[in-house]
Amino acid sequence: MNPEWLLIVASPFVGSFLGVLVVRLPQRQPVVLGRSACSTCGVRIASHELIPILSWLVQKGRCRSCGTPLGYIYPAIELSATIAALWSVWVMDGVQAVAGCMLGWALLALAFIDWRHLRLPDAITLPLLPLGLLVAFLSAPETFWDHAIGAALGLLFFFTVRVAYFKMRGREGLGLGDVKLLGSAGAWVGWMGLPWVVLIAAFAALTATALQSIGGSELSAAKKVPFGVYLAAGTWLVWLYGPLALVQ
Repeated sequence: MNPEWLLIVASPFVGSFLGVLVVRLPQRQPVVLGRSACSTCGVRIASHELIPILSWLVQKGRCRSCGTPLGYIYPAIELSATIAALWSVWVMDGVQAVAGCMLGWALLALAFIDWRHLRLPDAITLPLLPLGLLVAFLSAPETFWDHAIGAALGLLFFFTVRVAYFKMRGREGLGLGDVKLLGSAGAWVGWMGLPWVVLIAAFAALTATALQSIGGSELSAAKKVPFGVYLAAGTWLVWLYGPLALVQ
């Protein structure tokens, strides 16, 4: 089977694993060794009930034992992982397509975790940085130092913003997870792509905040924003289309 088609076929199952990761990792529960079970009644989920998307639809989104709603997190991330694979294969090919899928899936998990828990776990953000540098070295060795500089600038820029905000306002405005994620973004897109990642993320965050305000949500300066969601989106778009995609 063509490796790109293999990625697409595997993507719903990868999404199923990411769903487990999103739910269990923030709660420090075992991700690989733990058996899937209903969080309400504790009944173990059978193998035939773990078919991505289809099992959720057949069971109408409920536990077969107690009828507790399972929520939309699992089908949402399984579908999103499939879309990420299709998108990556459509835009890229070969090693770049494989790397794009890995990046997309990691960013997807980070976005869901930050959206639900306002956290960006080191277990996902930190490996992304050396992986991005490795991909740059293997695919285009002449650009390696552009990506290494991008990683360093990403870490330095957001860490400086974090420190400056704390000194001015006396409270945290940017989490260390965001600092590490921007450093990883720099490793993937290079220093030239880094400003576009920040620009897209800031624009998306402001747009989402404005829509929430229009929808009646109460906004305040102290309200925490899952900025990692928007950083993940910016990193993904710049990786796929390059730093000048918005002005071409």
